[in-house]
Amino acid sequence: MSSDEGRLIAGRYRLHSRIGSGAMGVVWRAVDERLDRTVAVKQLLLPPGLSQAEAESARQRAFREGRIAARLQHPNAIAVYNVADDEGRPVLVMEYLPSRSLAAVLDERGTLPPTEVARIGAQTASALVAAHAAGVIHRDIKPGNILLGDDGAVKITDFGISRAAGDITVTKTGLLAGTPAFLSPESARGEEPGPASDVFSLGATLYAAVEGRPPFGSNTNEIALLHSVATGRVDPPRQAGPLTGPLNAMLRPETAARPTMARVVELLGDVAAGRQPAAPADPPTVPAAPRPPSTRLDLHPAPVPPPPVPAEGPPPPAPGARSGKRVVLSVLALLAAAAVGVLVAELFVGAGASTSANEDAAGNAAAATTTASPAPAGSAAPTTTTTTTTTTTTTTTSETTDPEVLTKAVKDYYSLLPRQTERAWERLGPGLRAQGQEAYERFWNGIEKVKIVSGPQVAGTNVVEVGLEFKREDGGRIREIHRLGFVAEEGTALIDSDELVSSTQVEDGDQDDDN
Repeated sequence: MSSDEGRLIAGRYRLHSRIGSGAMGVVWRAVDERLDRTVAVKQLLLPPGLSQAEAESARQRAFREGRIAARLQHPNAIAVYNVADDEGRPVLVMEYLPSRSLAAVLDERGTLPPTEVARIGAQTASALVAAHAAGVIHRDIKPGNILLGDDGAVKITDFGISRAAGDITVTKTGLLAGTPAFLSPESARGEEPGPASDVFSLGATLYAAVEGRPPFGSNTNEIALLHSVATGRVDPPRQAGPLTGPLNAMLRPETAARPTMARVVELLGDVAAGRQPAAPADPPTVPAAPRPPSTRLDLHPAPVPPPPVPAEGPPPPAPGARSGKRVVLSVLALLAAAAVGVLVAELFVGAGASTSANEDAAGNAAAATTTASPAPAGSAAPTTTTTTTTTTTTTTTSETTDPEVLTKAVKDYYSLLPRQTERAWERLGPGLRAQGQEAYERFWNGIEKVKIVSGPQVAGTNVVEVGLEFKREDGGRIREIHRLGFVAEEGTALIDSDELVSSTQVEDGDQDDDN
């Protein structure tokens, strides 16, 4: 029995059993004795050897990042309920999900079918769309951070927390210990990651799920692996089947060439539903070293003869001499830092690469509390119009619908929630149905009440803006403005997309009366 087992943290969280640990923290199953519910509690650990000023800076940043993450509510993201202080150490109180990580599943099964991987990826990408809308970059997407619930739920965890805790980051001061196998090339070169970096890392994670190894291999020499990642030369997938095109697009070395995360939701949703993605993508690069198909995450896969050229088309031109020189110099600088033992995360040495929402964005978040939504329709891709294919039974179009019909549809939809989810689900278009009804209902099960506080009003062709207030089961309130896109299905206006415009946490003194 651990010495911490049974201990009460912050006067309300009773630690029961240890469920995970790593270099930067320990995760416990605990009980919130105030609300009588099971939660996960993560104790963030500070590395030894920090000065008093560095330790205090680390604690404050962890608290700030935890509060930013706590505002992110999405059915496919593990919710952060609270950031508590445990004798000067940050403690994160999170949603508890009986689950296994994708990493554990892959370790057992080796690989997964492309359609199953696409389903997992589409739901994960949906949460990342919401995060990016809030200005939050995950920065550490990997199989270990994607949880597969016993009930079929797919949730990504460690939003902003891994960055705040300093898990895997390359900065101007060096490299923190940890595998770079799922980093984007720009992150490996020490550049500031953005939304496109998350797209690449998600692509690398899904690649590993169908191929049995990460796109740059699994070299146990992390410095050598970092060099490979920085070049951006990915082996084209060979076992991905219908997932090949989306993976190739997500793993393009140039950030501007990658699809947005919203587009990724659409591409993966098509594969998961058995449809051909709209536009196949070219392979990301010429393969650096051919490798055989794998059945698990091999550490030392053996080389095989080069595969035939994929039918999708020739690879894009290799980077020019200037680009190659820039990559080599960047990697050499990182290798030199590592060679002299500079393995310290930027979080624990003061200024450096910005945090998950960067210094300015974090300040703005404190003032305006911009967040991702507890999206009323489940936070599918934030697009304002969607056109889907025609089936033998229904036809979905983006033809213009009368504004009065649209505003009435919004009022009718929210009047059903959060209790009548089955009837509300019938009012969604195919774009939002792609999230799956189970995930949709799980989200609304965590909402006690939702009400319209402004609008709805038409904001464009088949687009309506509406102000909403959500009251969660834990008592917290969030006010948001959503931009809803409509399509018509056999003459009925359906909500097909949901874009978050703004979001603010409601303080106790500002709460409206529930009546």
